[in-house]
Amino acid sequence: MSRLWQPVKAGHQRKDAQRLMCVCVFMGGESLRAAGTCQARRLSLWPPAVDYNRPPLTPHSGNNNIMNSLLRVLVPALSLPLSSLLAGNALAQNFDAPAGWTMPRTEYGHPNLQGYWGNQTQTPMERPADLADKPVYSEEEARAMEQRLRDQLNGAATVLDPDRPAPEAGARVGQEAEAENTDVEVGFTRINGQYRTSLVVDPADGRFPFRDDNGRTRDIYGQWRAQGFGEFDGPEIRPAGERCLSAIGTMPPMALLPYNSNVQIVQNQDYVMILGEMVHDARIIRLNGEHQPEHVKTWFGDSIGHWEGDTLVVHTTHFRPEISNFRIVSSGELQVDERYTLVNDREILYRYTVTDPQIYKQPYSVEMLLHRMEPHEKMYEFACHEGNYSMEIILRGARQQEHDERLRQAGTP
Repeated sequence: MSRLWQPVKAGHQRKDAQRLMCVCVFMGGESLRAAGTCQARRLSLWPPAVDYNRPPLTPHSGNNNIMNSLLRVLVPALSLPLSSLLAGNALAQNFDAPAGWTMPRTEYGHPNLQGYWGNQTQTPMERPADLADKPVYSEEEARAMEQRLRDQLNGAATVLDPDRPAPEAGARVGQEAEAENTDVEVGFTRINGQYRTSLVVDPADGRFPFRDDNGRTRDIYGQWRAQGFGEFDGPEIRPAGERCLSAIGTMPPMALLPYNSNVQIVQNQDYVMILGEMVHDARIIRLNGEHQPEHVKTWFGDSIGHWEGDTLVVHTTHFRPEISNFRIVSSGELQVDERYTLVNDREILYRYTVTDPQIYKQPYSVEMLLHRMEPHEKMYEFACHEGNYSMEIILRGARQQEHDERLRQAGTP
């Protein structure tokens, strides 16, 4: 594999001038099939092409090579697997409202959620298995982990050896080259004064309640594979994010992403619009409306909302089953309930519950904070298809392998 890019010293401030294009070219045999989609706009890449025989790329799974490389010095003393920390750049958060704080409201009397928001955090979505009975860290533990990461980032500078050998044939190609140059800072989610060990708060063990090991045999892609289709047979069987059809960070619910995990919220009396930086998808929530007919399936589902006091409550259903992805494994039965509560001028408490009886034994719930971006920070257009070289190259590599296998079986040298 050859990767052509311009390394940048770590420890930079994200956004604005530091948002650099990453140009990548993947070449060679098995590496093509593991390389994934190269479409990053800053300093890191989209996660590798999904290996459906592996667990979803949740932070605990061990497949997040970016964080394995970046955070390998963090947590020996605290027994937290390095792979359990998810890329982010928020400082330790809390939603304490200052004394005398008044809820800002729109001209229609609703809480004003408008603005630019991010949900980056080092807190993993799922709780590491060895912390199943530990829902929170002490402040000392959280601060120690933050300091270890800060020290690692301050000293990080990746210099690639131009004479390094190619990966072994069949090896899984990760994102180690970008590990120390992505837009990562430090901070663990703090809610009600507690440093959470996971964003999943129900079930009590902080884990996704899959019906099987990872749900991948039950979604539409698993069903297609069971019918005999190969995962590289064509673009239709590749994940929607890899095809630049949708952004998993802004689909309901808003899951964590390693970069570009930002949204803009715009509202009026009848609608709330959430625009995601990742793939620049616009999600429109109708207030006090009714769902579209059930047969009308869309990538982001059909969202309707209403206000319960000062909380925006949104219910979404009628998803296309192909939206299943490594952050949220799902089927056509997916339903999502979300709650947005502005708790101070800088934070929204965001809660959501996922229900999908085809994939999960029970609904699961997540709590996280959306933090307001700094005034100088901006959202940029995410050019996805324009840089999506890997989709073509992955499929081309698969066809070449099939061709080589036919020649081998025919005894042709």
